[in-house]
Amino acid sequence: MGPRERLIEAGLRLLEEAGPEALQARKLAAEIGMSTMAVYTHFGGMAGLFEALVREAFDQLAARERDVPRTDDPVADLLALGLAYRDYALANPQRYRLMFGVTAPGVGTSLLPDGGPVGAESDDSFAQIVEAVRRSMDAGRIRRDEPVAVAAQVWSLVHGYVLLEIAGVFGRAEEGFGTVLAPLTVNVLVGLGDDRTAVERSAVSVVQGPLGGC
Repeated sequence: MGPRERLIEAGLRLLEEAGPEALQARKLAAEIGMSTMAVYTHFGGMAGLFEALVREAFDQLAARERDVPRTDDPVADLLALGLAYRDYALANPQRYRLMFGVTAPGVGTSLLPDGGPVGAESDDSFAQIVEAVRRSMDAGRIRRDEPVAVAAQVWSLVHGYVLLEIAGVFGRAEEGFGTVLAPLTVNVLVGLGDDRTAVERSAVSVVQGPLGGC
């Protein structure tokens, strides 16, 4: 592992251990036994390092989503991706906040074409949600519409919930999951055209599976 990769690894570790205020060039360089100039040599400064941390975090999220088994039930797969997304965020709350500019304003990404350049670091993660949405449309489970826009709607509900859950708004994880996220997701999918009984059946298959957790 070279100095650049070691700095990224150290940055993510410090971020989770001590929060974004710990991300200082001097501390990061000391973590890998190098001078402060290493940060500027490999990233051009702290702004470049923050961007690299965000890219790495999105790569890790995408890898977590790729580990979700695909089945013949596209709605169940969409729900399973949502659980994998939530699991990653709860396991890495500081880097999750960083990924979306919560702790570092100006660090972020655009998912929709009309919003500007799509951030390459988020493409793979979001593309997997789009794929599940498109499959759900092809299967007749939800109304046919622009898959990217619908995927953004589904992503928005999970993202908003997760940020509130990380903040402790819902108390214990299982309470918020059962009383807020699960019924909200069912209601949104029904609003998108799926049958409530079919959605609930898909949800049960996911919650009772290895990704259920709560």
